[in-house]
Amino acid sequence: MILETKQLTKQFGGLFAVKDVDFTIEKGKINAIIGPNGAGKSTFFNLVSGLYRPTAGQVIFKGRDISSLSANKVAKLGVARTFQTTNLFEQASVFDNVVVGHRLRTKSTLFDSIFRTRRLKREEEQCKEKAIQVLQFVGLNHAVDQRVANISQEEKKRVAFALALATDPEIVFLDEPTAGINPDETAELSELIEKMAEKGLTICLIEHKMQMIMNLAEQIMVLNYGEKIAQGPPDEINRNEEVIKAYLGGSTSA
Repeated sequence: MILETKQLTKQFGGLFAVKDVDFTIEKGKINAIIGPNGAGKSTFFNLVSGLYRPTAGQVIFKGRDISSLSANKVAKLGVARTFQTTNLFEQASVFDNVVVGHRLRTKSTLFDSIFRTRRLKREEEQCKEKAIQVLQFVGLNHAVDQRVANISQEEKKRVAFALALATDPEIVFLDEPTAGINPDETAELSELIEKMAEKGLTICLIEHKMQMIMNLAEQIMVLNYGEKIAQGPPDEINRNEEVIKAYLGGSTSA
């Protein structure tokens, strides 16, 4: 187990976006979170990545309570994430968008920047090398120097993956990584996610494309109205009455 939540809760006024959620993520596996729109999936991601602080409960990463840490400190520990909408610098190159990711691992200060110290130059080269490495990994060798505004939506998704990988994470949270792309591109990104897991990364993703999730994930958690209603392997989730009712409003027999 690499990450665990205990009774994780986020309340906005009188609304519980996430309520008393216990969830464990096994190291090196592909995990998924599914549920109808408004189920609390993205809020859950915001909690475990440090973007939101929980109203109650804990987020435990490698035995450490990270519930009160800011997003940048959580990222430094080895937790990366992508967002539903790719927030990239559209007028900058693909390379320039990714090279900033490894800055999380550098130690240069304002002093280094002003005086162009050896440490700064060394770390700049490390960031460039890491950017090239992860862009090759995600299959964007051909687009390194292109402006982000000129590449496809699927390629922008890959840039977001590369940016997350440039931070040297141990676990990556992918929020609807295949939203807005066609079936062939979905299949290709699924292969990339598998490739990331084969490299030893732990993956947790939110998706609405059920066939993709059932083929990829080893463990699935289902949220509905902010509460966990099921957790288990894909075949078990497929047969779960409560899950079917949440999605379709009916039973397995129906």
